[in-house]
Amino acid sequence: MIRAAAALAVLWTGAAAADDSYPPLDVLLQTTTTILGQPIAYPGGQAQITAAIVTMQPGQKTGWHDHDAPLFAYILEGEITVDYGPHGTKTYRTGDALVEALGSRHNGENTGDAPMRLLAVFAGAEGTPNTVPE
Repeated sequence: MIRAAAALAVLWTGAAAADDSYPPLDVLLQTTTTILGQPIAYPGGQAQITAAIVTMQPGQKTGWHDHDAPLFAYILEGEITVDYGPHGTKTYRTGDALVEALGSRHNGENTGDAPMRLLAVFAGAEGTPNTVPE
């Protein structure tokens, strides 16, 4: 019975892979490094994914902080300028996607004239903070 189920699973998987009706992907980002060129490294332990929408009003700042877990960010609307200290500043606008710097202090500010919203997806670990304030 187990062999039959396994064989059926293999056949179904092959058929699904050959199915041309699967919707095409619009890849937002594919990278092995952060925005500062650092290799992406995952924390040890039990994996924990956290997804959140961050909303910032014009002029609002995040405060200096860093991340111990890889953070994928996608700007849904507005703009944010991030100060990376000695690494300079970068401005991200609607439709931009990035993997944020790891272990490098930075401060974001909504430099636009409308609210900024971004999708933040952390690839962290249980018991490890995603964001570490200064």
